Amino acid sequence: MLHLLPARFLTPPRLLWASIVVALITITLKTLAWYITDSVGLLSDAMESLVNLASAIFALMMVTIAQRPADEEHPYGHHKAEYFSSGFEGVLIIAAAMGIVWAAGHRLLDPQPIQAVGWGLALSVLSSALNGLLAWVMFSAAKTHRSIALDADARHLVTDVWTSAGVVVGIAAVALTGWLWLDPVVAIGVALNILWEGAHLMWRASQGLMDEAVEPDVLRAIQKALVHFDHDTIRFDHVTTRRSGQRRFVDLHMHMPANWSLGRAAAVRTSVEQSLMSAVPGLRATIQLLPSDVEAHFDDPRDRA
Repeated sequence: MLHLLPARFLTPPRLLWASIVVALITITLKTLAWYITDSVGLLSDAMESLVNLASAIFALMMVTIAQRPADEEHPYGHHKAEYFSSGFEGVLIIAAAMGIVWAAGHRLLDPQPIQAVGWGLALSVLSSALNGLLAWVMFSAAKTHRSIALDADARHLVTDVWTSAGVVVGIAAVALTGWLWLDPVVAIGVALNILWEGAHLMWRASQGLMDEAVEPDVLRAIQKALVHFDHDTIRFDHVTTRRSGQRRFVDLHMHMPANWSLGRAAAVRTSVEQSLMSAVPGLRATIQLLPSDVEAHFDDPRDRA
């Protein structure tokens, strides 16, 4: 089982390769299920798995780029590449939803009987089990590696699981009631569900590209680390944070007595930096030293130009 492997083996690239393999397997299973049943609901499920494959491939490309070291053209690194993965996945999901609505609309006007229901449902459930297992592992690894690409792919796999569950219920209902219109209605419901998830992924990607602040728990850890140094002699202000893929950044001003030597001030700043990085692994801190009686102002209209 994947979740029993050591954490060092569950890296974003390896898990995304696993996602590609699982996507190929589920595409085969779901396409076969649609072929033998002629269910538009199962067709919509197979179409979403195609999106899974494209998304996993693009996510692997972006994660590979994000892991590149900083260079002259990208001095802050390439971590934001993962946000493009999340946004791209959202766009593909929305496109798949529109395709499902189009296919289901035609079938709603011309209902068709469903064949070999048992085999179709069995294949759909098997593919859902594979997606669910992989998503569970990826969520844990995404938290460990702080990877938005893994998190986005895992969320999409969970959406796929719920999609398949809805399709299974719908097809079973068609088989029990004989109401053929239920099949395209379920497909449209599936499309609306994944449309919501696609919009959510695009929103998260846009927030990351706009330098969204760090998570509340990370900010609390930063503030807790600063409290140990904040007293009558030293104080901090203008604490601002941002995230860039796996990386977290904090900028702040540290005020201290003007009569301190540069060496003493630098030593204290080093201690603060080490404390911050211990509190938040991977954090990059930029600390500007200022005398206690000097304030930095950011409200000058010229700064807004």
